[in-house]
Amino acid sequence: MTTVGYWFIGFALAYTFLLIVVSRVARKRARDGNGFFVGGRGFNTFFVMVCITGLFSGSSYIAILELSYHTGISAIWYGVAETVHVLIIALLLIAPFRKRALVTISGLLGDRYGEKVRGVAGAITAFTFPMWSVATALAFASALSVFTGVSLVLSVALTALLLFVYLQFGGMWSVGFTQMSNVVVFFIMLAIGTYAFFLNPGIDGINRLFTEKPEYAAWDTAGLQTILAWFGTFLFNVILAQAAFQMALSCKTPEQGRRGLLYASLLGIPLIVGAVIFGLSAAQVVPGEARGLIAVPLYLMKTLPAPLVGLFFLGFWAAALSWGAPCQFSGATSLGRDVGKALNPKATELQLVRYTKWSLLVLTGLMVGFALLRSEQSAWWNVVAWVTRNSATFAPVVAALFWPLVTKRAALVSLFTGAFSGLLWYHLSGWAINDFYLNVHPVWIGMTFNIITIVTISLIENAGRWEWSVSFNSLGFYTFVFAIGLITLSIVSFPLLHQNGLIGVVVSLIATSLFISCINFFKEKERIINERKEWRIG
Repeated sequence: MTTVGYWFIGFALAYTFLLIVVSRVARKRARDGNGFFVGGRGFNTFFVMVCITGLFSGSSYIAILELSYHTGISAIWYGVAETVHVLIIALLLIAPFRKRALVTISGLLGDRYGEKVRGVAGAITAFTFPMWSVATALAFASALSVFTGVSLVLSVALTALLLFVYLQFGGMWSVGFTQMSNVVVFFIMLAIGTYAFFLNPGIDGINRLFTEKPEYAAWDTAGLQTILAWFGTFLFNVILAQAAFQMALSCKTPEQGRRGLLYASLLGIPLIVGAVIFGLSAAQVVPGEARGLIAVPLYLMKTLPAPLVGLFFLGFWAAALSWGAPCQFSGATSLGRDVGKALNPKATELQLVRYTKWSLLVLTGLMVGFALLRSEQSAWWNVVAWVTRNSATFAPVVAALFWPLVTKRAALVSLFTGAFSGLLWYHLSGWAINDFYLNVHPVWIGMTFNIITIVTISLIENAGRWEWSVSFNSLGFYTFVFAIGLITLSIVSFPLLHQNGLIGVVVSLIATSLFISCINFFKEKERIINERKEWRIG
């Protein structure tokens, strides 16, 4: 182990002790189910801000650091996509979801479609969250191994164990207090990284990098397909961001939740910019490494004294914890609260809390198990998680919010067809990270089948109970025209779209647009009659 490793281990032990103490304090505020799952709806603007900053900025920081080492300033688009995602949630979704007293997305589906859907959606959601947790933990572990020699799997196991311990105590209050600590460490890390940048390579060094390798100064080096995939991931995930919702909706009022999200988007900007700068600095000082997360610690070890390098990577660990804690807790809430309620509808809130604590242990084991299965490619787990959950739950969630015509059977079947088709397509891709079958990302296939299933079964089962109602001045008509335009574009420009990996995005947009048209055009007959009566009275 290097000198830096000893400093990091010392900082990490002290920080671990701090987190456990803080969690013990949080335990006093989580005396019932409401306090455990959503902080008793008592979070103020500050708590929402630090929770969301920790969740998104922590994971984005690690991702952008890696990306910028290889693709230069174009990595910043990942941060832009993440920021747009947070802003949409703040401006459009917090108020209506807070009024619904939403806890989880799987709970929302269960309330609308019954216990079978609650159980299946809860299980799918729960088992994907450890995949996201392990992806970020493995990314951190790869950097940690440079100066400690600790194996990737052991590093993930220690991270998972710490998450399990402090989440057991206070639930959402533990998340809130520890996210506050993590964000403080983020900005200590940012300050140290900025100091390192000015020491070596400085502005002149970055200019030399741009001169020698002009692709690092280009805004599109990451590739159009990749950049659009980032935006597509975050935009389609807006309505499914359960961990973010669970934290933000722990707010006292919708206004405080909205402000917290808006402030978090601003607080994330220096972290996004800092990650790009540090990745570029590593590319200049330590070129030629296969992984940016290996190059960055090597760069810092050449630039800073050991204590500062150790403290910088404490921030790296805080970033992994700040993403992993909400993911593990939200997944455990879906498994314990929603699957538990589906299996035992008469369960009390205290029983559901107990189920959730057991679920945390299960997800801790899964997180370590996933690391054992595939530790060499952390990003792979992100793809599997995104494909599985989004392919299953996208259409049912949209329908639960906006289309009463959907039946319970349609929602249940769509969970399976969406996830199965997405994972089958991924299987045909050989489970690769970037090289997908027919150059189409599997999530677009899964979401498309998800939509087709829920629309088809609902219309068949409701035959005779719905009516076709078209208005040329409605959102449904505009999305229908948009879909026709995309279909025309895909026919005319198919070779170009396919070559650039965009055909899947276009197909998914067509399916989503037609789905919105169906929501607007197909309505229950009684609802149509009531609307007409109200119009005549008005």
